[in-house]
Amino acid sequence: MKSNVFSQQRKDKIKLIRSVCEGIILISLLVIIIRSLLSFSEYEPYDQNIISNTTDTGFIAVSYFGVDRNGTDALISTDRLNKHLKALRDNGYVTITQQDILDYYEKGKKLPEKSLFLMFEDGRTDTAIFSQKITEEYNYKSTILTYADKFEKEDSKFLKPNDLKDLEKSTYWELGTNGYRLEYINVFDKDMNFLGRMNSLQFSEAAPNIRRNYNHYLMDFIRDEDNVPIESYEEMKARIDYDYETSTRIYEEELGKKLDLYTLMHSNTGQFGTNNRVSKINEKWIKDLYKMNFNREGYSFNTTENSIYDLTRIQPQAYWPTNHLLMRVAYDIGKEKEINFVVGDESIAANFKELSGKAEYNNNLITLTCVPNGKGVLKLLNSDDFKDINLKVELKGNILGSQSIVLRANEDNSSSVRFQLTNNVVSIVQKLNGNEEILFKKELDSVKKEFDIKDEGDRYINIQVNGDKILLYVDDELMANDIKFDNSLNRPGAVYLESSWDEYGYSQKNIADDVYDGIFKNLIITDSNGKELYSNELKGIKKLKYVTKTCFDNIINWFVKNL
Repeated sequence: MKSNVFSQQRKDKIKLIRSVCEGIILISLLVIIIRSLLSFSEYEPYDQNIISNTTDTGFIAVSYFGVDRNGTDALISTDRLNKHLKALRDNGYVTITQQDILDYYEKGKKLPEKSLFLMFEDGRTDTAIFSQKITEEYNYKSTILTYADKFEKEDSKFLKPNDLKDLEKSTYWELGTNGYRLEYINVFDKDMNFLGRMNSLQFSEAAPNIRRNYNHYLMDFIRDEDNVPIESYEEMKARIDYDYETSTRIYEEELGKKLDLYTLMHSNTGQFGTNNRVSKINEKWIKDLYKMNFNREGYSFNTTENSIYDLTRIQPQAYWPTNHLLMRVAYDIGKEKEINFVVGDESIAANFKELSGKAEYNNNLITLTCVPNGKGVLKLLNSDDFKDINLKVELKGNILGSQSIVLRANEDNSSSVRFQLTNNVVSIVQKLNGNEEILFKKELDSVKKEFDIKDEGDRYINIQVNGDKILLYVDDELMANDIKFDNSLNRPGAVYLESSWDEYGYSQKNIADDVYDGIFKNLIITDSNGKELYSNELKGIKKLKYVTKTCFDNIINWFVKNL
C-alpha cells in the first residue's frame, strides 16, 4: 500500500516538474518572440558632425521587395536582411530621410559621407513586422511603400491605414507609394503566348513561365498580341488619370495627407514610360503630386546630377549573399577599395588566397562573389603539390552563372585542367599557356531550356584525377569516364575555386546584375590513398553546435508562424 502511494506521489512530482519545465520553455520562447517582433526604442537622427560641408558624396538607395521570416524566392529572410544591414552599418552607413533628400536637391544641403536611403516595397504586413527589430537595432529609418487600392480590400497580407499611422508613430518609418495598383499589361509568357492584362495574383501564379516581355500598368498603351494599341489616346489618358486621382484621394481620406515620395514601377526607360505619349502623362502627374520619384532600378548611387524625379535604387534579391550587395554598392559608388567585405570564419579563410572577388566563409560554405562582369578567384594554399586526387563538393550557386574548380594549375594559372558548371552545362577544359580546349561538355536536365536568374542550383560533384585522366560524377551519376588531357599537365599543381557571371545580367528586376556568387559546400580533397588533404566539412563540436542552432531556429520559426 505504501509503495502504491509512494509511486503515485512520485508520478505527481514528476508531472509537476515536467509541467514547470514546459512552462519555462514556453515562456522563454514567448519572450524571445516578443523581443524579436516588438519595438521599445525611438529612432535617433544621425550626428550632424559627420557631415562634410565641402564634399558632395551623394547617397545610395536600397529597396527590398519584402521580408519573410524564413525567406521566399522573392522576399528576403530576416537572417539575410540582418546581415545586409549589419554590413552596411559596419561600413559606416547611416540612414537619411525624405526631408534630407529634399534639402539635398532643393537647398544644396550636404549629407553624411555614407548616406543610405532605405525602402521596403509593396506594403506587406510581414515586411513591417519582421524588419522592425532589425532596422531598430541599427538605428535605421525606412520608407514603406504601399498601393492605395489595398486599403479597400480585405487582405491581411497588406498594411492598412491604421497600421501605417502606427509605423509613423514608432519613428522608424516614413510613408511612400507605388501608386494605386500593382497590375501588368501586354504580358507574354516565355513561349510568346499572349496573356494580356494581369493583376498581381495572376501574375505571381504565372511568374515561373514569364520572363521579360511584360509591362507595368502605367507604362504603355494596352495592346493586343500583335502589339497594336486597343485603346485610343483619350482612353489611355483617362485610365492613367484615374489611378493618380484615385490614389491621391484615398491617401488624403485615410491618412489625412498627400505622400511626398513616389516610385514608378518598372520604369528604367530614360523617361516616365515606354511610350512617349504615356511618359508625358506620367511626368505631369508625378511632378504635380509628389516631391520626389524613384524612377529607376538596378543602380544604387544618386548625386545632384540626378533629377529628384529620376532617382535610382538597387533592389537586392532574396538570394543575394551579403558580399553581393556590398560588391554592387562598391562599384556603384566607385570606391570598391573602401568597402569592408564580410569574411566570416577567419580560421577557414586562412586556408585560401583571394585573387579576385570576395569570399565569405561560414561553417561548411564558401561563398565566392565575383567582381562585376568579372571573376572571383581563390587559391587553396599549400595545394601546389597536389597531383592524383579525389575532390568532392556541392555546388549551390544559382543555375545561371559559372562555378569552376581548377586542378593542377601552374604558378601563374596559365596551364591547368578545369571542371566548370555554367548555366546548367558541365564541361572539362584544359588550358595550356593560356589557350583553352574543351575536352568534354554536356547539358544537364535538358528538358528545361530556360532558367530564371533566381533559380537555385544544387549539384553534388565528384572529380577524380589520376595521371593524365579525369573522371567525373555529377549527383552520383558517372558523367565522364577517363577523359584524357595533355601529358604536360601530368604533374602536381594547385587547386583554385572560381565564380563568374557568364552573360549580361538583364532581368526586369535587375537591369544589369553582372555579379555572381559561387557557393561551394563541404569541399573535401583526398589523395589517391584516401588521405585527407583538405576539408571544410563540419565535424565534432562545430557540427553539434550547427545542428543545435538550426533546430532551435526551426522551433522559433514554427512558433512565429503558428501563434
